[in-house]
Amino acid sequence: MSSALVIWIYTALLLAGGVVGFIKAGSKASLIMSIAFAIPLALVNLGILPWLVAPLDIGFLFSFFTFRYAKSKKVMPGGVMALVSLITLGCLFWALKAG
Repeated sequence: MSSALVIWIYTALLLAGGVVGFIKAGSKASLIMSIAFAIPLALVNLGILPWLVAPLDIGFLFSFFTFRYAKSKKVMPGGVMALVSLITLGCLFWALKAG
């Protein structure tokens, strides 16, 4: 699996989560932040930003969602997104190593 595909899938999940947060809880912050973090990922895939931006962006989100999960003990969305972020980081570095 290519790193570009991994980033596109994560970006789609991130945006979907923001939309769901907005629809279910009326959270404008979820929608705005998901867009704000998805834009750099899309720009990495389009070759506009350097590749290093993607793991930094996803790593920050992993830290954020892990903190939210630890604070609330709610699996959704913090726990799930922390796990997805960790898996995505692993896939990115695996794809980089595989060449």
